[in-house]
Amino acid sequence: MLDPRVKRFLDVLAAGNPPSILHASVEQRRAQLAELLKLSGPEVPVARVQERTVPGPAGPLAVRVYTPLAAPGVAAPGVATPGETLPGLVYLHGGGLVAGTLDTHEPIARALTAAGACRVISLQYRLAPEQRFPAALEDALAAVGHIAAHALEFGIDAARLGICGDSAGGTLAAAVCQALARAGGPQLALQLLLCPILDYSRLTDSRREFAAGYLVGQDTLDHDLKHLLPAGMDPADPRVSPLRDTDLSGLPRTVIHTAEFDPLRDEGLEYFTRLTHSGTAVSYTCHAGMIHLFYGLGAVIPYARTAFEQIGGEIRAAL
Repeated sequence: MLDPRVKRFLDVLAAGNPPSILHASVEQRRAQLAELLKLSGPEVPVARVQERTVPGPAGPLAVRVYTPLAAPGVAAPGVATPGETLPGLVYLHGGGLVAGTLDTHEPIARALTAAGACRVISLQYRLAPEQRFPAALEDALAAVGHIAAHALEFGIDAARLGICGDSAGGTLAAAVCQALARAGGPQLALQLLLCPILDYSRLTDSRREFAAGYLVGQDTLDHDLKHLLPAGMDPADPRVSPLRDTDLSGLPRTVIHTAEFDPLRDEGLEYFTRLTHSGTAVSYTCHAGMIHLFYGLGAVIPYARTAFEQIGGEIRAAL
């Protein structure tokens, strides 16, 4: 059953009779996501936010580094103690790889920082259609490689570095971990996937059941895929559909969160099952009564705070 607050939220959205996103421009898609994420709730306090860049394949990539308030190595008034390091988490935002910015997803980055008691490095990768896939994946790989190699410069312990992606950011995070496993490193300590998109190539039962009316539907997924891939690229390519990869060996400890009323639910569960069979240390939570992106909508879905308490505990346990 849908959580009552979630149902009220969806009813309000439906009352507006919004047109299908499938026919929206990319600019409209980006604006709608930005408006949606204004419902994240009160700003989560952190000790420090730094604007930096890391080298990318097409030029410098903007990153935003968050330091938690209450963590070892952080002294009052929120200044990292010289010479001490913290666990780190590279965060890849959602938005179908066509929308989303450091600003739109700052509330999620802050929540991860505070709940996980770690430094979070949020990456602004290149978006489609200006730069179609695999530009975003190439950026994510470059950023993770640089951060791992220069961890101390970010105040991070390289042995306690993980990656997190939500929605399409989860696509990137999973693909990054698969690529690093094939390359032999750098070795990450955690991949955290929040309502990830893991297979663009087929319709699961949950994609059919929740194709419309649950915030993110098949129209949204089709819209983004249309603008994401270059002509001729197969959506079953494991780089864009990581669930299709035939070799899942050598992956880091994995934590997967899905939502009961999310069209992406089944692919997250299937990835958990396949990782279990591959011998990867993996855990899975399906949040009852929730929809896609519920964790970013704390102003209207208070359960988001409860979910971050669990997610934070899992980050701390891994890192």
